[in-house]
Amino acid sequence: MVWNRVESVSELTQALAAGALNIDVAGTLRGMPSVTLPPGVSLRGGMLTFGAKGLRLTTNNTVQDVTITTSPHEVSIYNDTTVTDLGTLTLKNVTTTGQVYLAADGNVRSGRVVADGVHVTAADTRGRFHRPTGFGVEALQGAFTLWNRQPDPAVVLTARLENISAGTAQEPVHGGGVFVGGHQDGSGKADGGTVEVELLTTNEVYSDGGIAPGTPDLISGGVFVISGANVAQVRNVGTTTTYGQNDMVLDNWGAVTNWTADAAVTSYGPSGIGFVNFGDIGTLTVNAAVETFGQGARGFNVYDGSLQEAVFETIITHGDGSMGVQVSRDLPVLRIRGDLRTEGGTGESLVKGVLLPLSAIALSVKPGGRIGTLNVGGDVRTEGPSVPAMDLEGALDSVTVGGTVSALGAKSDVVRAVPALAPALSGLTTEGRSPQSR
Repeated sequence: MVWNRVESVSELTQALAAGALNIDVAGTLRGMPSVTLPPGVSLRGGMLTFGAKGLRLTTNNTVQDVTITTSPHEVSIYNDTTVTDLGTLTLKNVTTTGQVYLAADGNVRSGRVVADGVHVTAADTRGRFHRPTGFGVEALQGAFTLWNRQPDPAVVLTARLENISAGTAQEPVHGGGVFVGGHQDGSGKADGGTVEVELLTTNEVYSDGGIAPGTPDLISGGVFVISGANVAQVRNVGTTTTYGQNDMVLDNWGAVTNWTADAAVTSYGPSGIGFVNFGDIGTLTVNAAVETFGQGARGFNVYDGSLQEAVFETIITHGDGSMGVQVSRDLPVLRIRGDLRTEGGTGESLVKGVLLPLSAIALSVKPGGRIGTLNVGGDVRTEGPSVPAMDLEGALDSVTVGGTVSALGAKSDVVRAVPALAPALSGLTTEGRSPQSR
């Protein structure tokens, strides 16, 4: 393979015009207009600095070992939507300032994306017009976005996305972090083109949606699988951290067979959630702490869709209105190896596009919800006033708690439950006011 070395903008332009297929950039090329890679062209090395939009891909392009910078609110890497087939677009060891946005839109009917080692240092997607809509909210795009926007279900993108990261603790990206999705209707359900993802792995992701306080109908996600995305495996290898209003840390509207988080899942903003599910998941495993600090920032919610088994290390929330676990659908197995604890009282929280007052209950099963088997290795504890440790309006078939179920706040019942659950609760060790029937 012959690589054409270029050291200036003019040499790059000449190489592309001459039909070079492999371009090796030396040094930094500045002040360029957007550059389009023709079909089959590979580019590696150096730094490309743009004033507006960055590098546009067409068909069967490879970009590797390169840094691409533009303004954070611009796209650093995007694709030509006049082509019908993206072929395979490959990104390897790529660092950007500005969004990476790859989409099936316009004429695009097929394609594959292979990414390994993509880090978006800074991006701001708050101004993007196109946003998926569902469950009473719109969702901001991510710093890294792969999106099939075609309404035709015959349009399928495939992908393998590894080692994707965004932002830093000192400078989180604005908007979402990592976003993968297909076409959806206005309710959030998939109804068109899909993205079939074999593997999505993320390293450290830091995002701040920058959503105005009190906004009820806009959210973002640190790692967000949108409806129309079918993912065999998600693995969060690095920490995922969100800072803003309505910032979900890990959020699923799509279909995921196995989702595993091996590092901390942390939310600092109001109305954030550590993990929230509206789609379909086989097994969810979180091998590190889920911890939230903002008002109304819950630990784990199953609001819609299906989830067969969920396993957590610990779930801890600190804010008023910040429930630990809330289940509104069937959940056959829930296991928490350590503690399930909340510290707050009552406060406002975003629920399906509406701001509502909630109490920081450790475990809430809503009417129509069910937990088959619940096992907590440590304690279940609340500390806020008038906040029960468990509020069971739905079904709980069996429960074991290795430690104590305690409600330490003033006027706090340990358990509020329908009378039918008394046999399942009879073996618990409790501290606080006696269990109360609803």
